[in-house]
Amino acid sequence: MLDQLSYNIFDLQEIDEVENLFQDPDLLGFNVTIPYKEKIIDYLDELSDEAQEIGAVNCVLIENGKKTGYNTDAFGFEKTLKIHRKPHQNSALILGNGGAAKAVQYVLNKNGISTQTVSRKSELNFGNLDKETVQNYHIIVQCTPLGTFPNTEDCLEFPFDGLSKEHLVIDLIYNPNYTQFIINSVGKGAKTVNGYYMLEQQAEKAWEIWNFKKK
Repeated sequence: MLDQLSYNIFDLQEIDEVENLFQDPDLLGFNVTIPYKEKIIDYLDELSDEAQEIGAVNCVLIENGKKTGYNTDAFGFEKTLKIHRKPHQNSALILGNGGAAKAVQYVLNKNGISTQTVSRKSELNFGNLDKETVQNYHIIVQCTPLGTFPNTEDCLEFPFDGLSKEHLVIDLIYNPNYTQFIINSVGKGAKTVNGYYMLEQQAEKAWEIWNFKKK
């Protein structure tokens, strides 16, 4: 007979509250969401190879008191990319520079796709990004939380006129299904994908880590 398992939400106001979670002897692990994917690292004993390289963790395994961080976002994003990417799509703009963006960059680099990050403070930023630049990058990955429910009308400042049917636009947001960023991209003819499949695939990988690592 299988042990009874449950998956619960731990709503932390500050990252140091994670110490309380670690006191639960029955806890096998947990997922980590925005804004703690990088901050959680200081509270762990070890990182998997991909989490070490990415510098962000979204899955933690607790085994015999040892806390190990993994990055299953990378697994989920790579599965999404391989389904939708076309041969000519060899360069990407990564919008945002948080933990999810780091996982995206890791996967793109692994697959030989050149990348350029766009953030508020980077050299190429949301203020100076122009349509000519967008035309030269055929993969656009929206990694910021802007437009997530309930703030569904919010949208990044982005030169959508640079998009065309040659572009693949991936928005990591999955609620709502169609963000304003995706709607605007569809209007320019781009192929669009939301983050739901990535969410499913990273969850499958996390489940595998929590269960099979224990055996």
